Amino acid sequence: MWGTSKNQTRLRFVQDSDEVLAALERTLADAPESERPGLRRALAVARAARLDEDTLRTRWLDARLASVAFTGDRDSVAAVRALREAEPTLSLTEAVSLLRPPKPDA
Repeated sequence: MWGTSKNQTRLRFVQDSDEVLAALERTLADAPESERPGLRRALAVARAARLDEDTLRTRWLDARLASVAFTGDRDSVAAVRALREAEPTLSLTEAVSLLRPPKPDA
């Protein structure tokens, strides 16, 4: 989490797949020929499994809201309350921002 101003905080969702990819690439570089086909397949799967930030955010929200049994409209005050119940450290501004659909990059 990092703040862009006093009243606005942006959350960034990251995944550790870069580290996994780097480890697989290092292992592949040093692997004997007999192990290389399997490592190449593993590397291809790891690359294909990478998710964009919007997908990570959606999955995170799904899990947080499910943890407090919220199934209602995400565009509601109840959704904000549920998210803050699931993640008490979130400010009101952060919770509202997370529940809004992401704006397309300009």
